[in-house]
Amino acid sequence: MSRKSRRRRIAFWTIISSSGLIVIIGLFALTSNLVIIHSAKSHLVSSPAEAPLAQTAIVLGARVYANGNPSPMLADRLNVGIELYKTGKVKKLLLSGDHGRKEYDEVNAMLRYVIDHGIPEADVFTDHAGFNTYDTMYRARDVFLVESALIVTQDFHLSRAVYIARALGLEATGISADLQVYAYTRQVTLRDWLARVKAFFVLHISKPEPKFLGPTIPIDGDGRASRG
Repeated sequence: MSRKSRRRRIAFWTIISSSGLIVIIGLFALTSNLVIIHSAKSHLVSSPAEAPLAQTAIVLGARVYANGNPSPMLADRLNVGIELYKTGKVKKLLLSGDHGRKEYDEVNAMLRYVIDHGIPEADVFTDHAGFNTYDTMYRARDVFLVESALIVTQDFHLSRAVYIARALGLEATGISADLQVYAYTRQVTLRDWLARVKAFFVLHISKPEPKFLGPTIPIDGDGRASRG
């Protein structure tokens, strides 16, 4: 075989291998999304009135402005969590968000908001290490000893959050917090399509522990024990 023929043969099989790899990755991504969306579908409700009773509402963090005010997306999540508490669907709120940097604090902004809206401090738990949805649900189970939860977030995120929670053993139902039209909806929807692929990989293949765990703070106790 000539050198030229050999190069052509190598190029041909390189293209075939690359194409096969792209197909496999694409199928994995598509399958991950379909499995997560289908599995969570029967555990989603559109309003607090439809929600079952649970130990706690897990309100997932989102952007907080520099002045400490929650973004509209986060405020809507908090408002739904407040409604779940005030209508007796849950006895506790678990506020989980990003407080990994001193200059950025989702969790205390969330705490101030719910207290200002009449929720007793003792019934509000704060998770300062909810850096992502997987960490939040893992810590809800292992740190806060949650068994049943209503998960509050927007629709684009809800299937993934519920799937992760249930895969980790929580009796979880998702509550939609879509109370208005938000900016960047297309961007966050696309991002979550990719995030579902990562979640499927993390849950079923890599299975890491969260960045932080720590001592247990039972959700049926006093929420003030979670401050720090």
